[in-house]
Amino acid sequence: MAESNVKVLGTWASPFVMRVKIALHLKSVRYEDVEEDLLAPKSELLLKSNPVYKKIPVFFHAHNPICESLIILQYIDEVWTTSASSILPSDPYERSQSRFWAAYVDDKFFPALRRLLIGATEEDKKAALAEVVEGTVVLEGAFGELSKGKAFFGGDNIGFVDIALGSLLGWIEVIGKQCETKLVSEAKTPRLVQWADCFSAHEAVKDVLPDVDKLADFGLKLRAKILKALAPTN
Repeated sequence: MAESNVKVLGTWASPFVMRVKIALHLKSVRYEDVEEDLLAPKSELLLKSNPVYKKIPVFFHAHNPICESLIILQYIDEVWTTSASSILPSDPYERSQSRFWAAYVDDKFFPALRRLLIGATEEDKKAALAEVVEGTVVLEGAFGELSKGKAFFGGDNIGFVDIALGSLLGWIEVIGKQCETKLVSEAKTPRLVQWADCFSAHEAVKDVLPDVDKLADFGLKLRAKILKALAPTN
């Protein structure tokens, strides 16, 4: 049964919503899942609770809305301090590095992955694919630095960067199949392959990551909606 004052407004397919749910599972916090249909007009609840960006996820705690997934992760980590391990490391330098690499995922890696999904031309897709592949190699290096030989970016336990990048694993697989390229491979990113397996099998994660076939079907519909919105009007 969910805690009466904890809710997540989002959709099952959104990696940013998955982040919030994974964090709550790590902290053993029960919550109400409020589904937002991304293929339909934005709900009144979303527009009211996130009037600035009008985007999911929105996290409600004690009826207060909190927006932006990485901010929500930090909030959850700060509020539920007695549950499980910390999502962010206690050392200030290590915290700064976790925030840096999570920002890299959002500011560099995800936009390239998104362009690979919705690219209108083969030239667009080719450029995006090169950026994604380069990004996976960069993240392979970051994993070596942050994990210190352990299973996760966070060391022995799932941490901030694990959640930021791990929430994209379903989409990475879907988009890789669409462009007939294995985006995370033993040849170029062997440590990321092992990490992805460990992350996906974790108790806090395995019920959050969506079925890849279902996600692929949703991706086709989402791509069509985005391209329609981007198309010039006469």
